[in-house]
Amino acid sequence: MEFGERLPGLAESFEPDGSGYHATTTIDYGVVIEGEIVLDLGNGRERSLRQGDVVVQVGTRHAWRNRSGRPARMFFVLIGAKRPGKELP
Repeated sequence: MEFGERLPGLAESFEPDGSGYHATTTIDYGVVIEGEIVLDLGNGRERSLRQGDVVVQVGTRHAWRNRSGRPARMFFVLIGAKRPGKELP
């Protein structure tokens, strides 16, 4: 409930199966501040990211996976974007 209150519309972008996959109608800019994390793009496509790495996505279906056993910290900026056939939340 807190997630929905702090980030309205974001929780609804997650797939209902609990897999963590989601896609937003945003331009996402993410920076790994600490640790390492895997950007899972589905169908076996993954990218490992470490401290200092930057990722930019535009409506990409994805999930974040921390397989290191240590905390990972990221900084994100999400900017609303219009895409054909998609409405902003």
